[in-house]
Amino acid sequence: MPDQTITEFPTLTQGEIDRRVFELYDEYCHGRIDRRTFFQQAAVVALGGLAMAQALMPRYASAQTISFTDSRIKARYVNYPSPGGTSGQMRGYLVQPSGAGPFPAVLVIHENRGLNPYIEDVARRAAVEGFVALAPDGLFPVGGYPGNDDDGRTLQAGLDQAKLRTDMVNSARFLKAHALSTGKLGATGFCWGGSTTNFLAVALGADLQAAVPFYGAAAETASVPKIKAPLLIQYAEKDERINAMWPAYEAALKANEVAYEAYFYPGTQHGFHNNSTPRYNEAAARLAWERTVGFFRKNLA
Repeated sequence: MPDQTITEFPTLTQGEIDRRVFELYDEYCHGRIDRRTFFQQAAVVALGGLAMAQALMPRYASAQTISFTDSRIKARYVNYPSPGGTSGQMRGYLVQPSGAGPFPAVLVIHENRGLNPYIEDVARRAAVEGFVALAPDGLFPVGGYPGNDDDGRTLQAGLDQAKLRTDMVNSARFLKAHALSTGKLGATGFCWGGSTTNFLAVALGADLQAAVPFYGAAAETASVPKIKAPLLIQYAEKDERINAMWPAYEAALKANEVAYEAYFYPGTQHGFHNNSTPRYNEAAARLAWERTVGFFRKNLA
């Protein structure tokens, strides 16, 4: 794992952070403004806004829920071919339950900044629940997750996005065919990873048995007929850009008789599952994860 730069920022709860600062943070997270601009504008829009902005920076060390040495799992990094991707090779974090297997498989797809410690922790959480999980690092062809989200976001934005998605398709196929896998494949992801989970549902068709996108952009309406996997779609209540896509997506899912469940979690922000920042909503994240695990158990059995 890359070294993490530890910076001490003020600790504030979600309720102590002005909504306008959350909105600026969303702009920053999605690469529409840089870190300096985020801090500068936060200081202007709200009294104490700079402290609020600083409090939103991720704290990965304190957010770990499953140790990488947990006796219930076995974890390692693996390399595999990725024809048509960024470089033809990929690397991912493979985590299995202790035991011989095989196990139902779950692909865990990162946000727009590479394979950071939060996503690795989610892969371990999946393994504790009985799945073999692979969390691919889309930044591997350009050196891997660099140890901080700002540089990771810049690196990911600079990639050929079609090739990056090809790397995710190849990662899914690698996991599905792995000796530890039963061949039953699910996928989940967050933010960019949620969008990519929707994309994989289209691209993989019947090769995917279940998909759980968290606050991700909807699949293209014209491509929805290709979706064969049941979907469990997780949304934050306060996420205007992503939620605006839902009516058309839902209409297309219904028109094409795609099995789906969709949940909007009251009082939540985009990123509510990520427990490294104050956008995290513990109750909603727990419920969403319980639903995710149950959905995978049902559809990957």
